[in-house]
Amino acid sequence: MTRFDFSRRQALAGAAGLGLTIELMARGAWAQERGGGRKLVVIICRGGLDGLSLSPPVGDPDYAALRGPIAIAPFGAPNGALQLDSTFGLHPALANVHALARQGQARIAPAVATPDRERSHFEAQDVLESGASRVYSLSSGWLNRAVGAMGPGVKAISVGPTGPLILRGKIEAASWSPGGMAERDHRLPMILQDLYAHDPLLGPALAQGMATQGMAKTAMADAAQVEQQFAAQDAMAASSAPDGQAMAAGQPPATPAQGARQGLDQSRKIGATLAGFMVQPGGSQVAAVQIDNFDTHANQGAGQGQLANRLAYVDAFVDGLHAGLGDDWRRTVVVMATEFGRTARVNGTGGTDHGTASTALVMGGALRPGGIIGDWPTLQQARLFENRDTAPTLDMRSLFKGVLRDHLGIEPAALDRAVFPESQAAAPLGGVVV
Repeated sequence: MTRFDFSRRQALAGAAGLGLTIELMARGAWAQERGGGRKLVVIICRGGLDGLSLSPPVGDPDYAALRGPIAIAPFGAPNGALQLDSTFGLHPALANVHALARQGQARIAPAVATPDRERSHFEAQDVLESGASRVYSLSSGWLNRAVGAMGPGVKAISVGPTGPLILRGKIEAASWSPGGMAERDHRLPMILQDLYAHDPLLGPALAQGMATQGMAKTAMADAAQVEQQFAAQDAMAASSAPDGQAMAAGQPPATPAQGARQGLDQSRKIGATLAGFMVQPGGSQVAAVQIDNFDTHANQGAGQGQLANRLAYVDAFVDGLHAGLGDDWRRTVVVMATEFGRTARVNGTGGTDHGTASTALVMGGALRPGGIIGDWPTLQQARLFENRDTAPTLDMRSLFKGVLRDHLGIEPAALDRAVFPESQAAAPLGGVVV
């Protein structure tokens, strides 16, 4: 299960604004006009997301034979790939992302990788999030250093149970964990505020945290409005469903399908709530989101199955984020990446093993419309990396550096020296954002 799988009770608690864990220790007042109000969301898919299923190259003549039973069906077939061009599609679980792609607001980088080649989760995740050229050489994250390079007053937030490495560092950031404790003593914050009122370090930090609790309530209220819009759409769809398939509001799931639907609703709500943090005055300009459990060694599935379920949660999250941002979506870029890809060939247990290049997904209203990002090496045996993986043709740092330079205005010198040290050989990739 992913971090976006929640029980009905947790979903109701979230809707009421309970179970919210917020820690904000931000610097100064945020300059809302900085960067023209532009925003960046980075989604980290942990476990090694299979890029050949995320964006299946069904038009590549070697794809079907390599993938065997986990190959996504061709364009137009039941549970087939959602077409992007003559070669690439999106997984059928990514219907909302595909709708964005048809509007020029989603593109793929189908052969992207970090500098790491060891295929170890821990090492690859470290390099992806630290932005270092060598494993365990930095203790801070590249997104934290990017926020620092943007100047004072810029705020950032992470979504997940713990603050990810990508946002750790000198610049203190907010952390929001959906779910958590539903019961708490609301007197405690006021007691602490009185106790530390005159402390030069803890006093301001606690005051910032109290302010963020207010922001959280506003974000939840904004998400509730978005949820009402989705609920109205669902009600219309349910009215045309066969008898017995519709589920009464507030009732526990009676079938696995209904339970999955509740999980998708919660994922969409999380996306909309994050948007609420980013659009309100004094909100976050930069966000990092963690989604786990993409390590599909066995029973990966094709158009349906284990990986399809995870991608459906991602799709619902993006849908909620898109709706919640409203007009701010046109000033937003969302980049989804993973620590490494998976083997080109299916293994003996119907899954895939640790690989090299994967697919990054780039979305947003500030995206420049176009085709694939980078080059496609094809799946010819002679072109596979070490005769097993999709060969990398694009350095992940080049992709992120291009977005940071052209979207958020960070100087190339700062990108080379501070954000991604020792990365001069990985030039910022242009042409990704408007």
